[in-house]
Amino acid sequence: MTLGSIEELYTIYSAHPSVVTDTRKLKLGDLYFALKGPNFNGNVFALAALEAGASYAIVDEEIPYGDAIQDRLIHVKDVLTTLQELAKYHRQQFTIPFIAITGSNGKTTTKELVYTVLASHFTTFTTQGNLNNHIGVPLTILSIPKNAEMAVIEMGANHLHEIESYCAYTLPTHGMISNCGKAHLEGFGSEEGVKKGKGELYDFLSNNNGTAFIMEDYDYLQTMSQGIPHRIGYGQFNGQIQGEAIDDNGMLTVKINKGIAIDQIHTHLVGNYNLPNVLAAVTIGQYFKVPNEKIKTAIENYIPTNSRSQLLNWKNNEVILDAYNANPSSMKLAVENFAKLNKANKIVCLGGMRELGADSFMEHQMLIDQLKQTAWEQVLLVGTEFKQCTHPYHYFDTVQEAKQWLQAQQYSGHTLLIKGSRGIQMEQLIAP
Repeated sequence: MTLGSIEELYTIYSAHPSVVTDTRKLKLGDLYFALKGPNFNGNVFALAALEAGASYAIVDEEIPYGDAIQDRLIHVKDVLTTLQELAKYHRQQFTIPFIAITGSNGKTTTKELVYTVLASHFTTFTTQGNLNNHIGVPLTILSIPKNAEMAVIEMGANHLHEIESYCAYTLPTHGMISNCGKAHLEGFGSEEGVKKGKGELYDFLSNNNGTAFIMEDYDYLQTMSQGIPHRIGYGQFNGQIQGEAIDDNGMLTVKINKGIAIDQIHTHLVGNYNLPNVLAAVTIGQYFKVPNEKIKTAIENYIPTNSRSQLLNWKNNEVILDAYNANPSSMKLAVENFAKLNKANKIVCLGGMRELGADSFMEHQMLIDQLKQTAWEQVLLVGTEFKQCTHPYHYFDTVQEAKQWLQAQQYSGHTLLIKGSRGIQMEQLIAP
């Protein structure tokens, strides 16, 4: 059948409020959206989805079918657009806070911390994993049940107008930009392009009487957020909530100096660069009147996963595993933090940084120049992004080659920093 209106589809969704785009994850009664892209076409799997138990399949191509399933195939002009329109319609049924989080570095960790704090006091739903793109954001919205009291939505972007498009159906009431750095330069074109792209969230909040949580130590965020009617600041030196980082044997402890009656928060996060992420969660928790003790306990009980600021033990060595992603800004901070750590026998293992376009060689050479400022036990550079650079370190084309070399050294009593872009999969260095 041909879809008559988004309201009609919402009635179907209300009866079957579980949406999938991958038949491998399909459960009985799910709505299957047949998305397609350059290398895949979900329409091909529509009949298989129905046979596997999907209640309906939403398609945008002609599908040969028998009479038995013709009422379960819903034809639309474009499946992705329909998915996003359905998400917007669902979003419009809520009057609760929708908090959007974006930024070049730290947005996923911040999202997890904010969610942890809010969920300690409210029925809260958030982006799962890194479902923060044009497919993940609408799927996240459609996963939010009617009893939700808070929603925290992560927004990733690698080109202009992407955040703007997410805001059109997320309709955030509150938002924050963790920072704007050298990430996705290939798509944004420059750091100014990054600011403009991430700033699309501020534009939406400004135009819709929204509230922004701002890291006030970053002058550019203060400038970018001018015009937003409600602004709540935090930082080490500025803002309503202020705190400082204390290195607790590699782990981050945050000492609160202003704005809330919490003394110290002992986290499971590695790296002083996580200070703004923790302060954001404290600030948002206080704003929404989460009791102080719940804020402190929630952050202290949060244990990072997915290769983000994790402290691990590996064959009698300590490992700082921060290999979920990397760009010049986050690499610089990670290396600076590692250099300051009071640890012996430090080994740096860095994977190439992706999506830097014409700036790739320069940024990798600058990273090497930074490494040269510290005496390390060893440095491993992995990935062809480093191949043309000049350096005195160990270089490997692939992480498999680096793993073979590293494991042959049989290190013990060392501390390793492992970081790189997702595509390099630097966590494989210490995989069994």
